[in-house]
Amino acid sequence: MTLSAAARADSLRAQIEEANYRYFVFDDPQITDAEYDALLRELIDLETKHPELLTPDSPTQRIGAVASERFAPYEHVRPMLSLANAVSFDELRAFDERARKLAGRSIEYVCELKIDGLAIALDYRDGSLARGGTRGDGRVGEDVTANLRTIKTIPLRLRSSSLPPFLEARGERAISSGSIASVSARDFRSSPIRAMPRQAESVSSIPPSPPNAGCRSLPMRWYLAIRS
Repeated sequence: MTLSAAARADSLRAQIEEANYRYFVFDDPQITDAEYDALLRELIDLETKHPELLTPDSPTQRIGAVASERFAPYEHVRPMLSLANAVSFDELRAFDERARKLAGRSIEYVCELKIDGLAIALDYRDGSLARGGTRGDGRVGEDVTANLRTIKTIPLRLRSSSLPPFLEARGERAISSGSIASVSARDFRSSPIRAMPRQAESVSSIPPSPPNAGCRSLPMRWYLAIRS
């Protein structure tokens, strides 16, 4: 290991942590997703080549984002993990090899576009919405129940005659890229135009004032249900 490698690793960690802080705490990203991914990949490569550089608090060891202190903590019943990405055919082939090894058999894939919105978990008790929260770091997110209750596309009570005592629904609340400019102009006149749909959705779903969260009937896209 060279001194320059250690110094570069320290610099990358500082840049990534600052980017995380600006994005997740202030909803004000200063770099693009591509730039962020490039920094993270460079750090991963460095830590892989020089394992002695890996530290417990490295951004590469984080599975999500630190929850904002503006809200009460929301503890997930099960870890709410985020997706990894691949930017080359070699990485896709490596993923396929890992998947086949874990499955122990031949597998098939179903591909779909990734919905890049605000990840939300909803807890229903006996069919009634009890609480809701964001992903956060995967273990603890932000309790935004009051805000989520104002969103018309989220049912306050599930319509079924055979509901379990507990059910957690997980999904994404998303806004299309084509709508982001008009949304920013209409609802965030005192703020800069949001850089990404995910950021605009985060701000619209968890503003300081709950009534503002329901100003648009944006769709929820559900992908997982956990039941007792």
